[in-house]
Amino acid sequence: MLQSLKRWIGGSRTGPDGRALQAWARQRGFNVKKVRSGEGLVVEGQSHGQPWRMEWGTPQRAYLLDRELRLRMELGLPPSLQMLITSRALAEELEQAAYALFTQDMQTQIDSGMPEEMRWLAMFPKIQLAAMKPLKARFSAVASAAQPLANWLEGELATRLEEAGNTWLTNDEPMVLMTLRGRLYLRMEALHPDAALLDGVLALYEAAARSALSAAEAAPGHGGWPATGTTAWQSHFSEE
Repeated sequence: MLQSLKRWIGGSRTGPDGRALQAWARQRGFNVKKVRSGEGLVVEGQSHGQPWRMEWGTPQRAYLLDRELRLRMELGLPPSLQMLITSRALAEELEQAAYALFTQDMQTQIDSGMPEEMRWLAMFPKIQLAAMKPLKARFSAVASAAQPLANWLEGELATRLEEAGNTWLTNDEPMVLMTLRGRLYLRMEALHPDAALLDGVLALYEAAARSALSAAEAAPGHGGWPATGTTAWQSHFSEE
């Protein structure tokens, strides 16, 4: 994968450092824990009256290097409301990888063992971001149905994505934001998460949660692709 190789060549050679994340969490009154083994942290907080969980540690995705920052929150969204926003470079990388697998193995169906983001990019239609020019060059978006995705992307979330592209997400870093099985997920590469990055990520995540709830309310009884097994959040850390 070309982008992953570029990041490896050009990335920092120093080891992962979670001290800034610990300080950030404590300053904001969040609960922070170390994992029992390895260099990982768990942060717990609340938004919209619902608890969210942030993990920083070993990547769960092959397209992420060194350390992954991931968030999860239960929003009670319709299980079939499946929407995905990714950084554009990552979307292109995953699409190329999926195509290579399909042609190599002569597959005619999506491999259920692939992560959702790769399957969805291959299966779902892309939303046209022409009306959102600042986003078009930086992000790609797909969903099981176009209208809920368009509603999700409107307003506050679009503003936060544009801000991210101009501040903490400026170097084609891989980032995934998705709704699945009623939950909202975010994952990205973060070797040295600092306060500016973490504030930006949490602001984007909270905006995505509010917009997802609004999109769900605007499309009651929305159908779509049936829910399947998930690899969105494969495991939890053992905490101290």
